[in-house]
Amino acid sequence: MFSHVMIGTNDIDRAKAFYDAVLGVLGAGPGMINEAGTGHKRLFYMHGGSIFGISQPINDEPASCANGATIGFACDSLEQVQAFHDAAVAAGGKSIEDPPGPRTGSMGTLNLGYVLDPDGHKLCMLHRVG
Repeated sequence: MFSHVMIGTNDIDRAKAFYDAVLGVLGAGPGMINEAGTGHKRLFYMHGGSIFGISQPINDEPASCANGATIGFACDSLEQVQAFHDAAVAAGGKSIEDPPGPRTGSMGTLNLGYVLDPDGHKLCMLHRVG
């Protein structure tokens, strides 16, 4: 359904350091830097058929995060959820909600973790159990 997800940043170097660390946990290589025709810098991470991008806003307004929005990253295990979470916190992210671990609800048992990236974007690490 999606071709890619793109978010904004106010500090492209800080975003690259953060996402190189956390997406490396999932097996993605370092972000590829791209400069738009306008001179704005963007980062692209390609892994498992997905593209995740981070961009300096092309309208020159400050980047902001969407209240109520969450970007979910698929993980292979509870251990990978925990490693992503720990890498995010070590790279300047902020742990939010409950600690990483299993949650059981109407969708069955999911291993989940949540962090805010340095720009305030909410990230979810998700592993579907069974």
